[in-house]
Amino acid sequence: MFGLDKYHYTSDTTFMAYHFTSNGPRGSIQKIAKFNLIGERVYNFGFGDFDVETEDISDTIVSDNRDVDLIMGTVGAIIYDFTNVFADSLIFVQGTNNSRTRLYQMNINRHWEQIGSVFNIYGLMENEEWTPFQRGVNYQAFLGERKKIA
Repeated sequence: MFGLDKYHYTSDTTFMAYHFTSNGPRGSIQKIAKFNLIGERVYNFGFGDFDVETEDISDTIVSDNRDVDLIMGTVGAIIYDFTNVFADSLIFVQGTNNSRTRLYQMNINRHWEQIGSVFNIYGLMENEEWTPFQRGVNYQAFLGERKKIA
């Protein structure tokens, strides 16, 4: 997606869970990205290390495998692919802490021309109102949807 470098990933048969492997100085780390329906056509997106014991996401671990650009490219590609299957979905994204939410915002800013051409992105303000994404504004969370092709 958007010509960004990314890891190879696979999805389950429902297209709700995606797996990929992060490779870096800390070795190979299994990652998982999941979509969970939380409202009418609204999906929460979460990702992190794959916990083999729970077979779920461990989203508070800091892997520090020095591959954040590859991971963010992979996450973007996964969201793009998910919205190919679920075209009318709204994707809710919020970090597990402020620094992770800030990381997501920095990546949206960095690739805004490409992202904004395909997705409508909204940011959640402190007053709990969703507004169209603008650079230079800090948000608490993000909501995205594929633009409709006329």
